[in-house]
Amino acid sequence: MSDSTPGFREMKSVVIRFAGDSGDGMQIVGERFTDTSVTVPNSIATFPDYPAEIRAPVGTIGGVSAFQVHFGSSKVLTSGDAPDALVAMNPAALAVHLPDLVLGGLLVVNTAAFTEDNLKMAGFTSNPLDDPSLGEKYILIALNITALALEALKESPLTNREKLRCKNFLALGFMFWVYSRPIEPTLDYIQGKWEAKLPDLAAANAAVVKAGYFLGETSELTIERYRVARAVVEPGIYRKISGNEATALGLIAASRRSGRDLLFSGYPITPATSVLETLAGYKHFGVTTVQAEDEIAAIGIALGGSYTGKLGATATSGPGMCLKSEFIGLAITTELPLVIVNIQRGGPSTGLPTKTEQSDLLQAMYGRHGESPLPIVAANSPSDCFAAAFEAARIAIQYSTPVILLTDGYLANGSEPWLVPNESTLPDISKPFADESKPYVAFARDPHTLARTHAIPGQPGLEHRIGGLEKNEKGAISYDAETHSLMTTLRAAKVAGIAKDLPPMNVIGERNGKILVLGWGGTHGAITSAVATLRSEGHAVSGSTLRHLNPLPADLADLLAGFEQVLIPELNNGQLNVLIRANYLVDTLSMPKVQGQPFKISEIRARILELLNA
Repeated sequence: MSDSTPGFREMKSVVIRFAGDSGDGMQIVGERFTDTSVTVPNSIATFPDYPAEIRAPVGTIGGVSAFQVHFGSSKVLTSGDAPDALVAMNPAALAVHLPDLVLGGLLVVNTAAFTEDNLKMAGFTSNPLDDPSLGEKYILIALNITALALEALKESPLTNREKLRCKNFLALGFMFWVYSRPIEPTLDYIQGKWEAKLPDLAAANAAVVKAGYFLGETSELTIERYRVARAVVEPGIYRKISGNEATALGLIAASRRSGRDLLFSGYPITPATSVLETLAGYKHFGVTTVQAEDEIAAIGIALGGSYTGKLGATATSGPGMCLKSEFIGLAITTELPLVIVNIQRGGPSTGLPTKTEQSDLLQAMYGRHGESPLPIVAANSPSDCFAAAFEAARIAIQYSTPVILLTDGYLANGSEPWLVPNESTLPDISKPFADESKPYVAFARDPHTLARTHAIPGQPGLEHRIGGLEKNEKGAISYDAETHSLMTTLRAAKVAGIAKDLPPMNVIGERNGKILVLGWGGTHGAITSAVATLRSEGHAVSGSTLRHLNPLPADLADLLAGFEQVLIPELNNGQLNVLIRANYLVDTLSMPKVQGQPFKISEIRARILELLNA
């Protein structure tokens, strides 16, 4: 379809939110809409939002599941502040998400679900679809999606219950029509997923997608259709990738470029489980995966893998990090490479397991016994989890240390297009093991990195002692006060020294001015978008997102000194703010948010303007 096609309203970007009961298949239709938009191609960013309960009560507010996709013809950095279109499959979904819909936005509702019982469970005293103001505020498309799906499948051999489960694809097909998306990628997906084993189900889902699409063509709906132009992208091979998939592939790439097989050991925990699941499919790349009986065993197995010469890695969330802390201490004192991925979620305790937060930064910094610093790396977008995982592994191997990689639920579950790199362009991060022909001293150190050389156990001539007790340079157990002080200082100096090998910080705008917005992790997209927009309007504001949180970059002190004010937005109560103030004695401004939801661009923009106008 050309840009000049008549009958379509051209849009630079669109945000769509699919919402319904947790059994309505909103995640799958959101993923299908996303995959289709990638093929156009458009730039995309997604935000799955679902309850923690495995099956929350049907029709309740707590059981609402949603999937938001933001697609555009230019770079998209967040899943969008507010939806331009909302598909509400039941009253509860409407109650939860209607307040976010932009005025004049498209509202598609499934009228079949607006029964007396469902309305009551959603907190409505009357049917909101009967309120004329709803149609005045929004473009209301009231469809009996359930009945339309059943009509499309009247010849299908499926049971009535099975047919009803296909209704989500009718809503998807209709939205494909509204936003000029091709249906062929979804039809191919349906055939690949169900045709071989469940051909009747494959045929039914395909029929319903088509029925939804052609409903727009054949009905008398007076609705404007929209078109988002193709994005101009760098040539190459692209795929849609989630943060957890990117983390897994980053670990595999680090394994190959280091010459060490990957041993990943994990215990299922939301939202980290899919890292283990993804890696389990890559045994042909020398990946060994272990599902351990608990979090403690998981890190112990991973550390054992590192001890035998593999790249050991594990992933968890906040509660699991608490359990892993003793083994992290062992990895620090034995100075073995290990990657620990913490995919942060709302806490404490079970807290908000399916919601996002950045509340484990201080835990990563200090959540261990003894003086035990370690490097901390943070990813800033779903696809960036690949580079962040690779960087964490590089530091772990080069500096003989455990490294914590911080991502979060927003990044882990979100998706975006990813330019697949050529493996040969990735740096060589191999590090030789001890040479059998030379005398081995367990804690003799490289003069540049202060890292020790690793000897694989069982090699003749390289026998040595290793373990949790403090040791001297030769590896002998030592209770000498001066030795303990020296080894503690050396381990800390090794971590601090990583800063001298880090590249300069990336800054949006000038390196001096009125306001610097400083963030880390998943706040990157909202910060970058807010700062870029304000700069285009002539405001004196700059922005930067930290990749390395310990040690902090060597040029950060000079950057901070160049600004009158430093604003730090975080999905916690100000943890980076504490670290920056303590390390640099700068009177920074904290912008905390602990609601289980990512920052909106508008929130950061409004705070910046407030400071500029003060």
